[in-house]
Amino acid sequence: MIEGGRLPHAIMLCGQQGSGKMALALAFASYILCQDPDKKVTHEPCGRCSQCQMLSRFLHPDLHFTYPTIKAPYMSSDHRPISDDFSKEWRMLLSNGPYFSMDQWMDILGAENQQSIITAGESDSLTSKLSLKSNQGGYKISIMWLPERMNAECANKLLKLIEEPPHRTVFIMACEEPEKLPDTITSRAQLIELRKTDDKSISEALQARMGIEANDAARIARVANGNWLKALRELQSEGENVDFLEDFKVLTRCAFQRDVKALKEWSEKIYSYGREKQKRFLDYFMHAIRESFVYNFRDINLSYVTVAEEQFIKNFSPFINEANILSINELANTATRDIKQNANAKMVFFDLAIQMAILIRQK
Repeated sequence: MIEGGRLPHAIMLCGQQGSGKMALALAFASYILCQDPDKKVTHEPCGRCSQCQMLSRFLHPDLHFTYPTIKAPYMSSDHRPISDDFSKEWRMLLSNGPYFSMDQWMDILGAENQQSIITAGESDSLTSKLSLKSNQGGYKISIMWLPERMNAECANKLLKLIEEPPHRTVFIMACEEPEKLPDTITSRAQLIELRKTDDKSISEALQARMGIEANDAARIARVANGNWLKALRELQSEGENVDFLEDFKVLTRCAFQRDVKALKEWSEKIYSYGREKQKRFLDYFMHAIRESFVYNFRDINLSYVTVAEEQFIKNFSPFINEANILSINELANTATRDIKQNANAKMVFFDLAIQMAILIRQK
């Protein structure tokens, strides 16, 4: 695009979590801002010029970041959070590499029960920044991480900015759920779909970078299913999914026994996780249900489970069948919707637990 003189003013990189959207966005921004004339030969930023030195510390004055934020306790009631309020935390996240998730970001922010959004204050701030001349005399670049988390007011203001962008300004959006964005925004950006990373590439990277044995790397790559972040999490034996598996085991055991008291205690435990972790558990719940169902077909090409998950699922899978799989899936989707809409989480999870006690015995 750059070498052909066809650089659009707005690019939307779309792909699942762990597909490398931010890695590509950062690399593309670095290439645009690098001032080494030899980059057209090497096809990559030099890493040596003053621009690249500032980029390596994420301190380039013409590179602006937008990302979801929360309302911190120290903020006044009328303050609308903007990305600059959390620039130190953001650089801390980036310093660990360009592959990260909303969960990791929320942990750094200490968000607890809050849900992160991009506010209208952010669009005002971005408009003010981009209205100024380029500090280094080149392009101004705005990287937006998860623009689908913009509220309606922010989206409307951003639309005006994208429709009439300041001179030599490029918007690069790293998006996981483009369908949640208004069509007016997606239609004004050049969409680039990032495919899932193939298992072979993930396996080779695990072996080269992490020193993992070939057989173990191949299994992890299969479980990761194109998600490099998930592959890294699988290396952490004490990771969150290990805890979620135990939570899932407790739920299914108590549901089968129809132990209402134990199910109530279980729902109170999940309630204590906070909104973001609750949503992650529901994602894991749906993963475990799906894998339990497909395990009945005894086709390894359909299965994406760890060794620990397989040990449990091989005994549990007969209880997930054609009679209840759709109802359980609908139950999980409803719970996820309710949690996202700030429903009473204790009631949501207790209802899920009670419904599971009914559905798990259907054949």
